[in-house]
Amino acid sequence: MKPLHVGIIMDGNGRWAQKRGLPRIEGHRRGALKAERVVEWAAQEGIKYLTLYAFSTENWKRPKEEVEYLFSLLAKLLRKKFNKLMKNGVRLRFAGRIHQLPKEIYELCLEFEEKTKNNSMIQVILALNYGGRAELVDAFNKAIESGVQKLDESTLRNFLYLPDVPDPDLVIRTSGEKRLSNFLIWQIAYSELYFTKKLWPDFSREDFKKALEDFEKRQRRFGGLVCPKQEQG
Repeated sequence: MKPLHVGIIMDGNGRWAQKRGLPRIEGHRRGALKAERVVEWAAQEGIKYLTLYAFSTENWKRPKEEVEYLFSLLAKLLRKKFNKLMKNGVRLRFAGRIHQLPKEIYELCLEFEEKTKNNSMIQVILALNYGGRAELVDAFNKAIESGVQKLDESTLRNFLYLPDVPDPDLVIRTSGEKRLSNFLIWQIAYSELYFTKKLWPDFSREDFKKALEDFEKRQRRFGGLVCPKQEQG
């Protein structure tokens, strides 16, 4: 069975550019184009939710020029690809402290969420100014402000950024690094993890299929036992 929700930590843009003697921003440009292709591949595979780790709360530490380029690239691509998003039934959503983004980007996020809200082929979530710890802190504060006296897991989920989105079944990280980098740390408690050495701009459709095939071979126990049918199969 294919995953319902795939999360991707898109890593390696800078190293991809460095290996080719190109500026880091070229790596980000190529990485953004790759993200567009992966959305198409995911939709064709029947995946209903795709979360892309686009900009973390820690990425503000990067050079100012690089950060500004990333946001200008995002704005340019969103405007350029709007008709394609609508044609392909893509619902675009955002997770993170988007209210802290530059005003133009924040307003663009709200605009695209509204304009694509009725699309149903695939939901693409951009984790933007996102951090897993920040999300939990924000959730706790929202719970306190709402007057909740006692929290359990289901109650806390209601205060996450996108409580209606199911947890990722599969998380893919490119570039060979084997860490989660503060990505959806609540939601991926039982996600299957897949690491590839491919740098993000080099990530191919064949690489994507390999990750899905690897997922399909795994036995997901969620802390329990494998059912007899699985053991016999």
